[in-house]
Amino acid sequence: MVKTYIFGHKSPDSDSITSSIVMANLEKELGNNDAKAYRLGNINKETEFILDYLGMDAPELLERVDDGDNVILVDHNSPAESVENLENANILKVVDHHKLALQTSYPLFLRFEPVGCTETILFKLYNEYDIEISKEIATLMLSAIVSDTLLLKSPTTTEDDKFAVEKLAEIASIDVGEYGLEMLKAGTDLSSFSIDEILSLDAKQIDFKNVKSIVNQVNTADIDDVMSIKDELEAGINKIIDNEGLDLFMLLITDIVNSNSQVIALGKDACLVEKAYGVKLVDNTVLLEGVVSRKKQVVPIMTENA
Repeated sequence: MVKTYIFGHKSPDSDSITSSIVMANLEKELGNNDAKAYRLGNINKETEFILDYLGMDAPELLERVDDGDNVILVDHNSPAESVENLENANILKVVDHHKLALQTSYPLFLRFEPVGCTETILFKLYNEYDIEISKEIATLMLSAIVSDTLLLKSPTTTEDDKFAVEKLAEIASIDVGEYGLEMLKAGTDLSSFSIDEILSLDAKQIDFKNVKSIVNQVNTADIDDVMSIKDELEAGINKIIDNEGLDLFMLLITDIVNSNSQVIALGKDACLVEKAYGVKLVDNTVLLEGVVSRKKQVVPIMTENA
């Protein structure tokens, strides 16, 4: 049987890593014994916390696929965020909660839902296929949903996410509030990362109409801690703008405790942030109160105003 490569997006977050593992397990339960989870980049501190909690190793790094390789995409579908040579691979399935960006010349299994996390969709698939969810798989799913929804406080959170967390917490025997806060705080430790690493931890190229942009988001329990290295961050951002030919780079520094984001915006179209949110950038930065979701509170608003 031909190997099936399963992976999430580049600069992987907890949803991308855990969904790859969970999807690979689902495929094996469905008879695809050569399905294997991979990652397209280094894991972050939050994901490391999850894997350490379970005593699991991170998936193997995948840098490219060969022509004709079978692949399954989770937590993404945009080729720009995916593996090298994806256009020549055979995409079997896509399970995602982002907008559709993929085009193929052949039919395939697609499962897209407007929920807070890919793992919520996978939770449904396990139930639809009547496949038992183990304690380990439940913990992976639960962790990712908590991560993507910031403990169910993000505006991306749906009733489906809440229901999944409730059921998964029972299976995993986890106190969601206690475990989730500890996990989120683990992901805010940036002390061991270089400036370049911080600026690529959760960076996505998201073009707002004709404005070529990258939006990177880092979580913190204290915005001031991150802003203390603002000058170094801006130097790194300007280097990326020059190298990538960007019109805009937005760094969202999201406070997981108070549900706000400090944004640093640089590039010739940084004024788009002012237009979109009715704010004034002072020294390239402004606090966006109540903004925690890149997908729901940044992408549509910035695109509408571009």
